Amino acid sequence: MRIFSCENHINHALDMFVAEQKTFPMLEELNNEEKLSTVCSYCESNAIYIVATEN
Repeated sequence: MRIFSCENHINHALDMFVAEQKTFPMLEELNNEEKLSTVCSYCESNAIYIVATEN
């Protein structure tokens, strides 16, 4: 599971991940290139973070 999140939705993204996956996620900041082309999973703003399972 991967959730892209803007600053405004990061808490919601973390809550949704834990509720659905029943485990704690890895939280990483996207690099500058990814920030330009990735949108938040909850709105149309540019994503800043990715919430995902460990790989």
